[in-house]
Amino acid sequence: MPNIQYLKQKLLLDTKPRPPATEESVMRLVEKLAALRAEIHKVIVGQSETVEQLCIAFMAGGHCLLEGVPGLAKTLMIRTLASALELSFRRIQFTPDLMPSDIIGTEILEEDHAAGKRFFKFTEGPVFTNILLADEINRTPPKTQAALLEAMQEFEVTYGGKTYALPKPFFVLATQNPIEQAGTYPLPEAQLDRFLLYVKMDYPSEQEELNVLMQTTGSRKPSVTQVMTAAEILEVQSLVREVSINEDLTMYVNHLVRATRPETTTVDFVKTWVGWGAGPRAGQAMILTAKARALMNGRFAVVLDDLRAVAMPVLRHRVMMSFKAEAERITSDRLTEELLQKIAPPKRTLD
Repeated sequence: MPNIQYLKQKLLLDTKPRPPATEESVMRLVEKLAALRAEIHKVIVGQSETVEQLCIAFMAGGHCLLEGVPGLAKTLMIRTLASALELSFRRIQFTPDLMPSDIIGTEILEEDHAAGKRFFKFTEGPVFTNILLADEINRTPPKTQAALLEAMQEFEVTYGGKTYALPKPFFVLATQNPIEQAGTYPLPEAQLDRFLLYVKMDYPSEQEELNVLMQTTGSRKPSVTQVMTAAEILEVQSLVREVSINEDLTMYVNHLVRATRPETTTVDFVKTWVGWGAGPRAGQAMILTAKARALMNGRFAVVLDDLRAVAMPVLRHRVMMSFKAEAERITSDRLTEELLQKIAPPKRTLD
């Protein structure tokens, strides 16, 4: 199997305490990833691409934003993922009156009866969990949305001048309704960039919708089994970073990301359609998620198809389209499609 000895050596050199890495232990993790997807599909009918991208995000150690109209099972999908993992789970329903302290926590006044003194004690909010479901995140104003920024980037929160570490692993899985709907607030660009992937859910096919009606209107409810522990998830995240990608594919990612910037691009339609392009974090996200996708499919080296598969959810929230593009209804997804055709793929796609 390609690169298995390399992966074993890398895992053995990891300073964190873990069982010795063997080919069997690596393949066991790969099999558990397949089992995880199977558990989710016990409850979720169809939406295979969305489920894959959700799993890719947590394998790569990043956060995921799901967008779709109400009724597409966004919340149910995240709940099912949490049920299949041996992790703590909290849900926050974002509303216009939600305050930052409702997310990160607050200080309460307590009294030490023995000493006769009063003191403030920090009470942790729902962000202190492994999986945080931020439901309808764009229903709350930017001030409250920003309360998640430090947690998503630094995996810690600061309150009253003190810093508190969050549990590991930590994932923010957020849902949002399309901006066109009434009562929504666009997420700030800085927070959008914290999401590793921006996944858009579409309506199911006719057959999938029929299956939903048949499976969800009776008395039988599928049970979800926990298939992965927190330690195994951290091991998967470490393993993802050891999946190999050759220099030519890395240069391809660099060319693709840099081509989204109107100041430096050589692609004419980018200069017309784009207000500003993606930053270096987009390239990092594309490589990490491509590695996760390769591992999920039992490969230990990234191929071109992995990069193409993650390009849209990586770039769609990191490229701001110009007014001209918006007037012509040209989206960032359309831009990405055009760039994937325009930028020549490397001749050498495997080591």
